[in-house]
Amino acid sequence: MRRLGALLLLLGAVLVLRRTMAADAGADLRDTALAFGFALIAAGLAGGLFERLRLPRISGYLVFGLAMGPYAGDLISRGMAADLNLINGLAIALIAFIAGLEINFARMRERLAGIAVVGAWTMGVTFVLIFAALLAAWPWLPFAPDATGIERVGIALVTATVLVSFSPTITIAVIAESRARGPLSELSIAIVVLADLALILGFTLVMQFMRSIAGVAPGGSVGFVSYVAWAIIGSLAFGAIVGALFAFYLRVIGRELTLILLVLCVVISTAGATFHFEPLLAALAAGLVVENVAPPRGDALSRAVEGGALPVLVVFFVAAGASVQVDALGSLGVLAAALAALRVAGVRLGTMIGLRQAGLAQHPTNMLWTGLISQAGVTLGLTVIVASEFAGWGVRIQTLMVALIAIHELVGPVLFRAALARAGEVGQR
Repeated sequence: MRRLGALLLLLGAVLVLRRTMAADAGADLRDTALAFGFALIAAGLAGGLFERLRLPRISGYLVFGLAMGPYAGDLISRGMAADLNLINGLAIALIAFIAGLEINFARMRERLAGIAVVGAWTMGVTFVLIFAALLAAWPWLPFAPDATGIERVGIALVTATVLVSFSPTITIAVIAESRARGPLSELSIAIVVLADLALILGFTLVMQFMRSIAGVAPGGSVGFVSYVAWAIIGSLAFGAIVGALFAFYLRVIGRELTLILLVLCVVISTAGATFHFEPLLAALAAGLVVENVAPPRGDALSRAVEGGALPVLVVFFVAAGASVQVDALGSLGVLAAALAALRVAGVRLGTMIGLRQAGLAQHPTNMLWTGLISQAGVTLGLTVIVASEFAGWGVRIQTLMVALIAIHELVGPVLFRAALARAGEVGQR
């Protein structure tokens, strides 16, 4: 009740401030400061309320942004929402860096082959089902109904790739909150973090393909191949260098890590725009190098990540929610529910086949699919990239994905925690 009361008081105060500042021609800077302050404090309170309901805090941030955004409550105006979007590049790099830190090849070495088989089948089956469904239902979809031929295939490839993604953040959070330990929780973590690596690589390829169709990438087969090679190999190499420098700083100096981490993400996102790198790949490579080549000692980096990530990600998710056109979201509700059901069916079928092929199909790992339902930061980061590069159909896909993320975040954690309980892994730490 205290959180709810504080949130209501804050909403009232911001409403008064908005009306007071509306007549002030010199209020732009204060409007920006108000946007960030309001997002951080109010969304934090909303996230806490969701957490008390045993729902992900991220869902609270998204719902808050959507409810307060210019297309609904209008406490966050269009100008304020645009100001919040300035943090997108930093947030996307930070999300990918954190994903890289979750992938430790030494811990996964013994199970890597089996994990790869399960992950490949899960992602492959889910992708094929969604891609085929999109092409079959294309005339009735609201993305780009007039698109034909290769353009239609390209949009379907991008959409299916984003839809396949999982959420290491939510999966790991559910395991940590449940204090779970056992075969199901360990396999779930391994699958989602390695799937993130494969997803970002795949997303880079399909985006380069889509850019070539749209005339953004160089034309011709040689130009396209060199462009993709630069985007992938160049991004990985640049990210590895940045990660090595950060690891060296971590070992030798190790001070003000939160600030240095944010600077690292700014450098990666800025270099991406300047040199045509993929910030997602570069940041992922930086995280991989830090975790696998020069692993940090103690909890200093974990504290730095927590300290730097929370405010950035709160603003990122609020901005994403505020950018959603509510009228379009309402019209996409049935489609979102249908795609969510198809994705769950694909994940369940894919994990069942993969576990059998890898010789892991026994209790409790046969409930693995429940840990792969949630979607969060990486998924939203990919949709932001799509929407920013393809203003027409990309924005409509972003709106659809916000609805899908909300569905998966409400359903996924509940299913996964119930599976951990049935597996007897809750409270084993």
